[in-house]
Amino acid sequence: MKYGESTFDILYLLFAIAAGIFMILRSRSKTGRMMGLAALILGSGDAFHLVSRVINYFSSSDMTAALGIGKLVTSVTMTFFYVLMYYIWTDVFSREKTRKAAVTVWSLTALRVILCLLPGNDWINNGNSMTWGIIRNIPFVILGAFICYLWFKTRTGDKVLRPMWILIALSFAFYIPVAVFAGILPILGMLMLPKTICYIIMILLFLRKALKRE
Repeated sequence: MKYGESTFDILYLLFAIAAGIFMILRSRSKTGRMMGLAALILGSGDAFHLVSRVINYFSSSDMTAALGIGKLVTSVTMTFFYVLMYYIWTDVFSREKTRKAAVTVWSLTALRVILCLLPGNDWINNGNSMTWGIIRNIPFVILGAFICYLWFKTRTGDKVLRPMWILIALSFAFYIPVAVFAGILPILGMLMLPKTICYIIMILLFLRKALKRE
């Protein structure tokens, strides 16, 4: 299993980072570059956790701190990925960035990051507290639900990005059980595989949209 998971993780990271760099360099439009930045942030952030997991499989070294800090970095970068999803949405559908929506997105983002940085998370020891898993993910889930609603509301406005709201909803459906209950049921960690597949499809849609715009 460790070989299959490690291979999948490495291929995902290479794909996300390469796709992000490609879109940033290739796109002449602001939207295409933001899609590239979103993919790059997603892949780079996940690398902090997934690379540590891969090394942990094949090394006898104590990777506890690296795994915990990796989860912290991934938690923060994944939050900013959804901030970019808001701005991509406004550009794709030519929606005005209303003060109320922007304040909602950034307030939830700030709260999520602050909660992730609190010592109760015990990242340095790769803590798996269910209580803190719930606390730090409350603003994140609300943020995800808000972004999902925006993409759902305009789902018929773009053929390429029409499935985006479904992918956002599924990614959270797979993520929440892992974030909250994986400490007591490690088998739930397997749900990160379909969650990652959702992200891969998102990036593929970004690539298709960016190339189509060009």
